[in-house]
Amino acid sequence: MIGFLGIMGPLSLLSDDERLFFDTVSAFAEARIRPEVAAMDARAALDQGLIEALFELGVMGVEIPAEYGGAGSSFFNAILAVQALSRVDPSVAVLVDVQNTLVNNALLCWGNEDQKKRYLPKLASSWVGSYALSEAGSGSDAFALATRAERKGDRFVLSGRKLWITNAAESSLYIVFANADPAKDYKGITAFLVERGFPGFSVGKKEDKLGIRASSTCELILEDCEVPAENVLGPFGRGYKIAILALNEGRIGIGAQMLGLAEGALAHSLAYMQERKQFGRPIAQFQGMQFQYARVATEIEAARLLVYDAARLKDGGHDFVQKAAMAKLFASEVAERSASQAVEFLGGVGFTRDYPVEKLYRDAKIGKIYEGTSNMQLQTIAKTLLPESK
Repeated sequence: MIGFLGIMGPLSLLSDDERLFFDTVSAFAEARIRPEVAAMDARAALDQGLIEALFELGVMGVEIPAEYGGAGSSFFNAILAVQALSRVDPSVAVLVDVQNTLVNNALLCWGNEDQKKRYLPKLASSWVGSYALSEAGSGSDAFALATRAERKGDRFVLSGRKLWITNAAESSLYIVFANADPAKDYKGITAFLVERGFPGFSVGKKEDKLGIRASSTCELILEDCEVPAENVLGPFGRGYKIAILALNEGRIGIGAQMLGLAEGALAHSLAYMQERKQFGRPIAQFQGMQFQYARVATEIEAARLLVYDAARLKDGGHDFVQKAAMAKLFASEVAERSASQAVEFLGGVGFTRDYPVEKLYRDAKIGKIYEGTSNMQLQTIAKTLLPESK
């Protein structure tokens, strides 16, 4: 097991219960996930038994109330779970992240009682969920949707394709955004709860990615997909608002993923630098190395404070949009720098797949891209600083 002593941050940041939760998830990650990381990365697929174990651990339904079979805990604890898992494998962490911050939260916030009773117990116990917004022509311009929904009696018929959908290969439930009234532009966008078995729905091509390879990223194909009218999530035509609010929360989750990745990279580096000797002493003792890993540790601590602050604001019911954007922006930059430095700290072996920092370096790149590029985060931050510039 790789120790994280010295890069955990002050204990005052977490309550005793939060610390216990974090330690429990960390211990699970070390014992259950770490032995499988390389194999899952090589075959670009998660182990089904591991997914079942995540449900048993309770991290797939952290905020789902106990009455629906969930843990009934906080958004902050969901973020801690993502951070702890990301230290070992960011691919596993993003499965948990999307489940909690996007899918479960959307249902908790916008679902009616019937929808909650039908889906939350499954999402807490066995069903993986996906969030399907992106399309070939709809990335940063999130509402340029080509997918259409047409009302036909007691159901809607959806037609279109979604791209880059996380968890798609494993999911049983998908929150799909489609425009049901194109004449109203983005105000026609509506969210639908689509089950894998609905007629006309299928999962298409799985992407062959640079990093987080074990996490599935697939195309969704909707060919006259029939969705019951009672599966409209939230008010008709308010899908754009559902999407925005969910992504704001999701950005904190990606910040936590990148924070954990950076911590994992530094932990591997410190362990290696204390063992590797040159000129008769560990390379960790050379001042040139000390200055470098001290800076990495400082940046990680700053990222942790941003991520935790954003999560605390969200749990407290305060405006967290600016802090979520800052946390995602900065943590993704820190993760990329930390992982790159880790490869250099390990030298030649860091460039090989025999050591885990090579994988973390590949995994880090996505942090600046998904759930809002770095430029989109900067734009959000700028608009919160000068609202009149919107």
